[in-house]
Amino acid sequence: MMMREGNDIKDCGNKEKLSEIVGTRQIRREKRRLGATLNSLLGPRVLVYVSCALSIWGDRMWHFALSVFLIELYGRNLLLTAVFGLAVAGSVLVFGVLIGDWIDRKPRNKVAHASLFLQNSSVTACCVVLMLVFSYKSEIEGIWQGWLMVACYVAVIILADLANLASTALTITIQRDWIVVITGDNRSQLAGMNAMIRRMDQIINIFAPLSVGQVMAWASNVIGCGFILGWNLVSLLVEFLFLSKVYQLVPQLAAKPRRKMQRLVRTCCDGWKTYCRQTVFLAGLGLAFLYTTVLGFDCITTGYAYTQGIGGSLLSLLMAISAFSGFVGTILFTRLRRSYGLVHTGLISSCLHIGCLLLCVFSVFAPGSPFDLGIFSLPLSRNSSLSHEPILPGRSTIHWTNNTVLMDGTQESNQPESYVSIILLFSGVILARIGLWSFDLTVTQLLQENIADSERGTVNGVQCSMNYLMDLIHFILVILAPAPQQFGLLVFISIIFVIMGHAMYFVYARRYRNQHPRTQKTPKRDREAFLT
Repeated sequence: MMMREGNDIKDCGNKEKLSEIVGTRQIRREKRRLGATLNSLLGPRVLVYVSCALSIWGDRMWHFALSVFLIELYGRNLLLTAVFGLAVAGSVLVFGVLIGDWIDRKPRNKVAHASLFLQNSSVTACCVVLMLVFSYKSEIEGIWQGWLMVACYVAVIILADLANLASTALTITIQRDWIVVITGDNRSQLAGMNAMIRRMDQIINIFAPLSVGQVMAWASNVIGCGFILGWNLVSLLVEFLFLSKVYQLVPQLAAKPRRKMQRLVRTCCDGWKTYCRQTVFLAGLGLAFLYTTVLGFDCITTGYAYTQGIGGSLLSLLMAISAFSGFVGTILFTRLRRSYGLVHTGLISSCLHIGCLLLCVFSVFAPGSPFDLGIFSLPLSRNSSLSHEPILPGRSTIHWTNNTVLMDGTQESNQPESYVSIILLFSGVILARIGLWSFDLTVTQLLQENIADSERGTVNGVQCSMNYLMDLIHFILVILAPAPQQFGLLVFISIIFVIMGHAMYFVYARRYRNQHPRTQKTPKRDREAFLT
């Protein structure tokens, strides 16, 4: 009996120990699962996504609000906005190469932190100036015979331009360099990160400007400036911590070839030479040519829509649909690339882009179009209304939407006889964004994959300069032909530049096919493995 009881006690003790061991193992498993979940949530990709989302949200709010602020500051006139646009385009055109060279020469973490700090501090300082101007505008206009207000205008433009240059540097650093290092040699992962960031951009493009616009509509411009100021301070801290964490998690980011600093003129010349000798030069140049167009949702196209009787609420809806169309383009890119490869994705996207824009060409001759060839033969005298007629009507009552400034009070005289022309125009613009964003992602990844680490910043800096140069040409063309009756001519010129840009990509694709014949003979099921 005693022995049996002792055995029972031992068995009970073993069972308790066994249960403790099983419980301990389960706890360890749960901890491992929790740790794996935390590691995935705090992994470098997620941290980069969050940082990019915060940065894009702030940029979208700031760009929208600044255009509104500049109109309000200068008596609801577009002159100050035009000056700012020219300043931004000119500065990136001049300093784009230098920014890229600076990115290549300096350590990645220092470049990211410096760009982030300069961007957010410039926006913060600009918001402070704007808050003072809006609060004490009448007093400031009376000081120094109005020259203090001019100084405020200059300060706002300079600070906003610095913020744009810093944003350009940060975009090149994170979206053109860091994600290439993070994904390593896996091109499928690189394509996925590119597409994800672009999808976030399209979604944020709908909601971010709308959020700050509602703040300004319900409160005031001063409160709107304060809202953006607060966002930048919080975003600066979060992005700084997240990017620092990414730099620690990916040791490869610290490995970077050093380059010596050269003279200013030589740096610019060498930068352009480096860009021109790249194998993807024609693809990048073709993308830049697409910036010379009025067939997008900028102030020019929306202003033309106002002259054709399109109301603010409808235009806001069209902008949202356009952003969704761009989102579809990012999905199309990933699927086309998986099935046909990267280079062929660009060819398909080019054909889709051009085909949809043909609707815009048809709109010029459709019923309701104001296009008139006779306007170009009329002498423009002092009394001619065409010589002074702006493409944007007077802005009586300003509202805030997701991408532009809208107004009420569209006069009945602006109502066209038919809406067929404007429907074709916006149908083409919206549908074309599917092919446009797919093509943009294609060229972006080609630049990422085919540029050496030591030249990635320089080449992307020159690419930004080219983009802004072609955008500058588009604004100059609008200045030369500002009347709604002349918009059809701008459509023709835009189509010509778009076709030229895609033709350059077709030449690049042909050269690529001749240099890589193996990709043409690879079966579909093995093509992805070969390309990745």
